[in-house]
Amino acid sequence: MFKHNDTVIPLDTPFTIDGTSYPANWLRLTSLAEKQAVGIEEVADVTTTYDDRFYWGVGNPKQLNDETITPEHGYSYVQKGLKSQWVAQINDTAWKLLTPTDYMDSRKTHDETYVAPQAWLDWRATIRTQAKTAKTSIQAVTTVEELISAIQINWAETP
Repeated sequence: MFKHNDTVIPLDTPFTIDGTSYPANWLRLTSLAEKQAVGIEEVADVTTTYDDRFYWGVGNPKQLNDETITPEHGYSYVQKGLKSQWVAQINDTAWKLLTPTDYMDSRKTHDETYVAPQAWLDWRATIRTQAKTAKTSIQAVTTVEELISAIQINWAETP
């Protein structure tokens, strides 16, 4: 990237320095010494990435809490924040983990002598506890960075 007095000069765009106009291809056709002679310096292009699940752009976090929006015309509505979205995600993940083994609990309604394996019952209880703990942690966060840490869950392995 090229700069002149802290102003970025984009490639392939005409520009003016101290009253002198330069064509769009000038930066590509000149040597570094020629650029430096008119006060242009080459600086490292700093590309910063961001996680678009949590940020609108670099240093621009998304809304953390729910907010009631009242437009000038129309009805009020609740705009869901990241906390609500991630609580819903945790619920969905726990449901998807538990659903395939629901039959083990329902079998005892048809067969009173049936006893589900304890390893399965313990695993199911662990999943429910992990989900509850994560949701409690999510509700307690005050920053997006804390939220990112709160949603890091290592779900228990299926027995």
